[in-house]
Amino acid sequence: MPSPEPSSLHADPGQAPTRKIIHCDCDCFYASVEMRDDPSLRGRPLAIGGSPERRGVIATCNYEARAFGVRSAMSSAQALKRCPALLIMPPRMDKYREVSRRIFGIYREYTALVEPLSLDEAYLDVSGSSRHQGSATRIAEEIRQRVRDEVGVTVSAGVGPNKFIAKIASDWNKPDGLFVVRPGAVDAFVAALPVERIHGVGRVTAGKLRQLGVTTCADLRDWTPDRFHKHFGSFGARLYNLCRGIDERQVSPERERKSISVEETYAEDLPDLNACLDELDPLMQLLDARIERAGARDWVRKLFIKLRFTDFRTTTVECRGHRPQREIYARLLAAGHARRGLPVRLIGLGVGTAEPDTTQGDLFETSPQPDIDDAVAERR
Repeated sequence: MPSPEPSSLHADPGQAPTRKIIHCDCDCFYASVEMRDDPSLRGRPLAIGGSPERRGVIATCNYEARAFGVRSAMSSAQALKRCPALLIMPPRMDKYREVSRRIFGIYREYTALVEPLSLDEAYLDVSGSSRHQGSATRIAEEIRQRVRDEVGVTVSAGVGPNKFIAKIASDWNKPDGLFVVRPGAVDAFVAALPVERIHGVGRVTAGKLRQLGVTTCADLRDWTPDRFHKHFGSFGARLYNLCRGIDERQVSPERERKSISVEETYAEDLPDLNACLDELDPLMQLLDARIERAGARDWVRKLFIKLRFTDFRTTTVECRGHRPQREIYARLLAAGHARRGLPVRLIGLGVGTAEPDTTQGDLFETSPQPDIDDAVAERR
């Protein structure tokens, strides 16, 4: 295992205490559980996902499969083209949820400040922990060892003074690795990061930044706040902070998830509504997997769809609903497409969530008909 980052700075007496955040992320979680339970699967390309005959998508895969270019959200058919020897197994969510409960039980022995992001990913704030004399590095090492010994899967972890840094660090030495970014190393660490590492910077935003001559976070630091706002609107303020390693978000055990969504930007614009409808099935399978992974099946209260047209204008349509249904998404898609009737470059599917209601009305409510909200404004 690589040595933790050695550099450090001592805080000035007048400064607020430095936070100690750990981001834990299980390595190819679903696949790891299957390999744990059937050792004969180890060493061969393995993916968890839907059937290629039914336009299934890959939820996750092991590193042997990734060596062939297989990745999450890829269609199962494409994955098999890249790796003909790939074994695709259907997900077994009940098993994964039980393993997740055991892992999170270990996390909560070290701190009450555990913020789940999914079944296999969480932030831990150990700033107030007395374990190992308050060493977040040693706490992370012990957690990783316990999950390996007691549960049988591996966890990669990142340690940093905020959530942004910790999350990036957890991916640094995957799989089964630990990386520590001490406070004094944050500035240099972030400056060298490619902008694609910033959460929220996808392919489109990264391409726009490259056109503006930006490839690393250091390139962004000469920008004024006005320039960030000019090019990226409200996201510009967050981009301004993150390129400097600033992230004040707290680790929130009671964090309420507002939505779960997936989206795909197409290399070639989809020419018409029928072409868009053809893309619904793989997107729905990926969305369904994310809902399961977040344990939010009973929290769904709204369905929505997002379209970005060839002229880069975006529209969304939403309705009430308690479970994703293809028929409803098809109606939402048709309603959104009719607003402009242009070729489509991006489709997004999602659900809005809320804590389960306990009113008697909800107990007896069954799959309501969608109430398409035509008041949802079209926006650029």
